[in-house]
Formats: sequence, C-alpha cells, structure tokens
Amino acid sequence: MSTAIILAYLGLGLMVGLAGIGSAIGVSIGGNATLGALKKNDSAFGNYMLLSALPGTQGLYGFAGFFIVNSSGVVGPEMTILQGMAVFASGFILGVVGLISAIQQGKVCANGIAGIGAGYDVFGKTMVLAVFPELYAIVAFATTFLISAGL
Repeated sequence: MSTAIILAYLGLGLMVGLAGIGSAIGVSIGGNATLGALKKNDSAFGNYMLLSALPGTQGLYGFAGFFIVNSSGVVGPEMTILQGMAVFASGFILGVVGLISAIQQGKVCANGIAGIGAGYDVFGKTMVLAVFPELYAIVAFATTFLISAGL
C-alpha cells in the first residue's frame, strides 16, 4: 500500500472519528445539563432536548465530508502523494474543527439549558448563540468540499 493511500485513509479516519468524538462529548454536555435542569423545570424538556442534540451536527459534517471525498474517486492505487496529503489535510481540518466546535457548542447549549431550567426565557437566544461555534464546522466542511473538488 502506498504512502498516499495511507495518508488518505488516515485523513478520512480523523475526519469521521474526531468530529464524531466531538459530537458525542458535546451532546453529553448538553444531556448532563438537561438532567440538572429537569429537577427544576421538567416542562421544558423539548427545549432541553433540541439544545442537547445541536452539537451532534458536527459528527454529521465529518460523515458527509467522508462521502464527498470518497465519492470523488481519487482515493485509489494511482493517487499521488499530493492528493494523499490533500485528503489527509482536509480530514485533519474537519476532524479537529468539528471536535472543538462540538464541545464548545455543547457548553453554550448547557448554559442555555441551565438558564431555561432556572426560569429564564433564553431558548431562542441560546439557539442564536449556539450557531456561532457551528459556523466554524460549516467552514471546515466547505473547505473539505473545495479540497475534494480540486483533486
């Protein structure tokens, strides 16, 4: 197996793995906050659930990035080292940004959940603020798409 293919598969693994790990951590942060908030206000479970699930999207970006790169047809025995490095770079970028973005988004959502549990009407404002960390995952996903299109 060539170095280019090894780099490409490592990149694809990082893309899906790190973004998925970030989502798992992010939704767990929101889930933990939900359990605490339910003790104070169990009538807002729907809002808690939506905010808790929001960090799960970064894992989906990693999965979608995998399909974009994999469906490009470039990963194969005839790929060049430059192409392998490009796939690795896109996987590293999307994986790390997805990891950090999901964790930070989970923290924003957890604070909103705690606020709702305390009786404040902050669901809409929390959704708006939670979109900001998501933006960076979207930019990393777009970068993966552009790198894949250039292969």
